[in-house]
Amino acid sequence: MDRRLRKTKKAVFDAFTELLQTKSYSEISIQEIIEKADIGRSTFYSHFRTKSELLKTLCDDIFEHVFAKDLSREENHDFSVQKDLRSELTHILYHLQEKMTYLSSILRSESGETFVRTFKNQIWILFENELKTQDNNGIPMNYLLNSLICDFTETVRWWSTNQRYSPEEIASFFLEKKSLMHSN
Repeated sequence: MDRRLRKTKKAVFDAFTELLQTKSYSEISIQEIIEKADIGRSTFYSHFRTKSELLKTLCDDIFEHVFAKDLSREENHDFSVQKDLRSELTHILYHLQEKMTYLSSILRSESGETFVRTFKNQIWILFENELKTQDNNGIPMNYLLNSLICDFTETVRWWSTNQRYSPEEIASFFLEKKSLMHSN
């Protein structure tokens, strides 16, 4: 993507996420996004057909790095070497925490389903790889995957309203609950 396109996309994302910090998704109009991004209507529509497409693209953008195969050392955390489930979940949570100023607004509104659907598709592979290494006691893989994915997604939704916990604590809560349930 050339520099002009990246700059326009960033301006739209910045405007949209800034608006999401003070308004629900349904209250935001394309006109408000256009004005805040300081772009023309035709420029917006050359990048996004609808506000829903903008939201979907934003969600994809959030997950692009989080689920990259090759993770690099980052400013506030380094999960480039660790490849266990706890580390991978914590890495995901760090990135979600960075976006929480507007992500919590997305999750509280009807737009949350777009985020959740995209998120579930992304974490499917993570949990599938984890389950392939374990004895599932005859429980169907699709059932276990669905259960873990829904549980972790709801954990993130809960965390968006209880942000006093660190990514490490949330990952621990999730994994401890999972092990507590296996011991009963």
